[in-house]
Amino acid sequence: MQRRSSRRYQSLILLSVCAIAAVAGCKRAAEPLPGAATEPAAMVRQLAQKLHDNDLVGYARAAVPPSQYAALETAWAQGHSRWPLTELPLDDKLPALLGTLSEKGAEQKLQRAFRAQFEGQAASVRQAAHSLGLFGVQYITHQGDYTASEREHYVQLVTALSGWAQAAPLSDAKLARANIALLTTAARATGLDSDQALQQAGMTASLQRLGPFAGTLKKVLASYGLTLDESVAKMRTGLVSENGDQAIVRVQYALAGKDVDVQVALVRREGHWYLARTLAEADQAIAAAQAAQQAIEQAQEQARLDAAAAEPASPADGPDHAGSTAKP
Repeated sequence: MQRRSSRRYQSLILLSVCAIAAVAGCKRAAEPLPGAATEPAAMVRQLAQKLHDNDLVGYARAAVPPSQYAALETAWAQGHSRWPLTELPLDDKLPALLGTLSEKGAEQKLQRAFRAQFEGQAASVRQAAHSLGLFGVQYITHQGDYTASEREHYVQLVTALSGWAQAAPLSDAKLARANIALLTTAARATGLDSDQALQQAGMTASLQRLGPFAGTLKKVLASYGLTLDESVAKMRTGLVSENGDQAIVRVQYALAGKDVDVQVALVRREGHWYLARTLAEADQAIAAAQAAQQAIEQAQEQARLDAAAAEPASPADGPDHAGSTAKP
């Protein structure tokens, strides 16, 4: 049981870092990038601001067209999608982690796991962070389904986070005790301790409840030296190119003291600009959900037909049922 709790604690730390890192921080510079005032560049800043404000519903509504949002909300209610949570690393672990944090006695269990795995192990934690960083860079460079620009971006992210983790006081017992209390309280406040709870609440309500939890995660990370909101507020975006309904936006930000520079693709749909990768993932989620729902409905209809065919014929259906008379 202690080993399982340890793994959960480690997964919790990793999720906390990764869930925010992809949208964090930006370059400390007063001068805007060329094309900063264009619609595509402004759209990227708008999405980042929604996350800065812990407005997960606002982020989701801004990330896809209204028709897609409605379809994704339906897919969530049917149990076929958890977008936009699927944009997070380890998204499939989120319900279990919320459940672990919400359960009775979670503080004591996680504190025991911390003492067993981290307390007084500063050197080991630094070495682990260094090794994980090297492994992550090698994996992203040579494996995974990434575009060239994504590989470049993710290598920068992993390098920055590895450096941060090596310097962060992750083995500080007093800090861990305070942060465990914060996370368990925030998790319980969501009322979302399982995937079933997420489905029952629905997409919009779930995102509303998870907003304060996201804010607590950022507060915890800030206590370890990863101050994300300040970085997001100073993010810079500019336009690299725009051709019809296609655009490339340059994004600069600082993560854990490291400058990150990346280019992202945008697509214009229904008169507004959206991140191309997000649209593609949403389209895929909707198509998969619709196919799954259609398969369920077809199976239900077939089961109904099979049940009807298996029913014995009523006596009234036969040619010689009682009470019939022959006409001359």
